[in-house]
Amino acid sequence: MGRFFAYRMGEREQTRRFRKEKIMIYTVTLNPSLDYLFTVEDFKLGMTNRTTSEELLPGGKGINVSIVLQRLGLSSTALGFVAGFTGEEIRRRLDAMGLATDFVSVPGGPSVGEKEVSALVQKLDPLTRGDILVLSGSIPKPLPADFYARILARLSGRGVLTVVDATGASLLAALPYHPFLVKPNIDELSALFGASLTDRASALPYARELQRRGAENVLVSLGREGALLSAGDGSVMEAAAPKGKLINAVGAGDSMVAGFVAGWLESRSYAHAFRMGLAAGSASAFSEHLAERENVEQLLSRMENGRNG
Repeated sequence: MGRFFAYRMGEREQTRRFRKEKIMIYTVTLNPSLDYLFTVEDFKLGMTNRTTSEELLPGGKGINVSIVLQRLGLSSTALGFVAGFTGEEIRRRLDAMGLATDFVSVPGGPSVGEKEVSALVQKLDPLTRGDILVLSGSIPKPLPADFYARILARLSGRGVLTVVDATGASLLAALPYHPFLVKPNIDELSALFGASLTDRASALPYARELQRRGAENVLVSLGREGALLSAGDGSVMEAAAPKGKLINAVGAGDSMVAGFVAGWLESRSYAHAFRMGLAAGSASAFSEHLAERENVEQLLSRMENGRNG
């Protein structure tokens, strides 16, 4: 559980107030990981290269969303399956970061059985109107491709705002349950429809098709081209990405999801949520690690003042 807090916005030190009601945010990562990050200066192909720094970090799409939400001032609980030493290390490192977790342990791993599936699904039962559930990433075997859809069916009618960041059949199966937000990137959208999409204009008809099939909002990330939002109120928003040096694109899409959720909860404005999503995604892409709030605020200020350069 978490409350939303006021924070200062960039150079203007502008205060925005999050809504006061208590809201639960859960993120689900079915494939948590430990990511080994190392830095090599002046990399040369075909030559011996030595690392200058090494880090072991908890990873996975939903976990990334929880981390960025925390940095934006929002509490969430990270759910999923963990097993063995890797699972315990993921849990330990997230605890050290101050993130709430409620993972289901898989004895022996890696195969997930009915007992573990039931335990995970039951953890979602407290969710109610206005709460948020983020389902991110691939669905491991032997779970069915429509596993996310089954979760959404269980929550149907409760007024939970659901976010689905998945691909292929997993995404299509979720659409009839009217997720609040889906976030394909342009390559995933291309693969979904067997189309060759290259820019915001070509992506828009397919974003609208996802809405026709049930999604309320469709946020398409386009890398250096920025993003496109086909919103639930019928409006369309698009923007180029803020200019900056690409350092690490891993987690940028997850950061965009976190930014959009934070922006929506703060303002109930699609326009603000869209800008927050683009700022958070770009801040992560321009950093070695996931976005920090200060970087998001700086980029958001530039965008609000019409300065994407």
